[in-house]
Amino acid sequence: MWGYSQRFVDPPKRTKVSSVTIQYMTPGATLAVPSGAARPRLAFHGTGYLGATYAVCFAELGYEVLGYDVDAPKIAKLTGGNVPFHEPGLDEMLRKNVAAGRLRFTTSIEEAAAFGDIHFVCVGTPQRPDSMAADLSHVEDVVVRLAPHLHRKALIVGKSTVPVGTAEWVEQLVRRHAPDGSEIEVAWSPEFLQEGHAVEDVLRPNRVIFGVRSEWAGAMLYAAHKGVFDLATTEDREVPVVVTNFATAELVKVAANAFLATKISFINAMAEICEPAGADVTQLARALGYDARIGNRFLRAGVGFGGGCLPKDIRAFQARAQELGVGEALRFLHEVDLINQRRRQWVVQLAAELLGRPFGPAGPDLSGVKVAVLGATFKPNSDDVRDSPALSVVRKLSRSGAEVSVFDPEGMENARREVPDATYARSVVEAVTGADLVCVLTEWEEFRTADPVVLGGLAAGKVVIDGRNCLDPVLWRRAGWEYRGMGRPA
Repeated sequence: MWGYSQRFVDPPKRTKVSSVTIQYMTPGATLAVPSGAARPRLAFHGTGYLGATYAVCFAELGYEVLGYDVDAPKIAKLTGGNVPFHEPGLDEMLRKNVAAGRLRFTTSIEEAAAFGDIHFVCVGTPQRPDSMAADLSHVEDVVVRLAPHLHRKALIVGKSTVPVGTAEWVEQLVRRHAPDGSEIEVAWSPEFLQEGHAVEDVLRPNRVIFGVRSEWAGAMLYAAHKGVFDLATTEDREVPVVVTNFATAELVKVAANAFLATKISFINAMAEICEPAGADVTQLARALGYDARIGNRFLRAGVGFGGGCLPKDIRAFQARAQELGVGEALRFLHEVDLINQRRRQWVVQLAAELLGRPFGPAGPDLSGVKVAVLGATFKPNSDDVRDSPALSVVRKLSRSGAEVSVFDPEGMENARREVPDATYARSVVEAVTGADLVCVLTEWEEFRTADPVVLGGLAAGKVVIDGRNCLDPVLWRRAGWEYRGMGRPA
């Protein structure tokens, strides 16, 4: 038998292991999978972005996979081979594995319980409406529904981003709701998906975290990821594995998101300094990026971060720190959040400045101004508009009196639900035609490579705000546009 130990051992193949280290089976030994299958059967509870992506990718690795959700229309869509969100490469992979019989979906919790050896909890943990804290009701609902139907040994693994201490709470829920004498264990293995690159992040992760209490839990998680490790071996890569306790595993994701948000807000704070000083934040970021201690990733100033993770995760992290009595440790995250929000308002102020519009008691007055907003999603290669800086700017422009026309290659349907009062164009051309101002707020390739000469012939006023610093200012100025980027000199 094999498990984990507090010492380093030579791992098989090229799976790099650090911290608490997995001790692997001797040659010829086998792990007794509770269902009797050759490999653990994997059930993913919650088939939103996280759960559906993992389910499809692990089926691609050869596992038997079942996706469970209470949302019947979503399950029907997935069963029919259609991903209910945009993620490059996932649709084809879904259809392939459904056809192969490795991947199924269900709304029956009884079926999911009978199927799975390992149950991954992949539900959302949104911000609570009454505080900054995370809402764990979806996590609780999955565990309370699942546990009573687990009549053989099983492992429940959290993948959702949660406050530290959640795994122990899940253990208590399991003890309270599972059948008497059941052998159900809990583990935590956070996800690190980047929207637009999620398939690659699952199949070729830059690290894997196992938060476990027992040798058996560690063994099961290793078996569940053996397909990932085998793929790495064939490609001569290493997958670092950190095996640790619950609290550390839970903190890895929120700490990573807090660091990333801080880095993004730092360069945006530098943009605030560069603007009145006449400096260029893009050149500043380039110079900083050459320092190996800092690096150049996520040092692009713009309208800030958004999406379903970073904003709510840094707020939930602060709330949990307060509950633990160490709120001062994360006080800086409040300022990170404020910087991020200020960049959105700055676009509206800059619009008024460029168009020579007055500032009233309620802020800039953009009455009668036609604005083309290019971008609605919080990042390119996604249809996710949750806490999107682009849509936040759309709302602010509309409240200032502007007539706003929005275009996005993938996020139009979701944007309409979020901001139904805006006008939505069918193309870049339609959005820009007759506009007094163009705002590029999501760095889609279609926008980055747009011809400024052609667009200049359509717009009523050749003024552009590059909210992502993704355009070539020389090309746009040569085409006669008044160009302004974030943190760049006029």
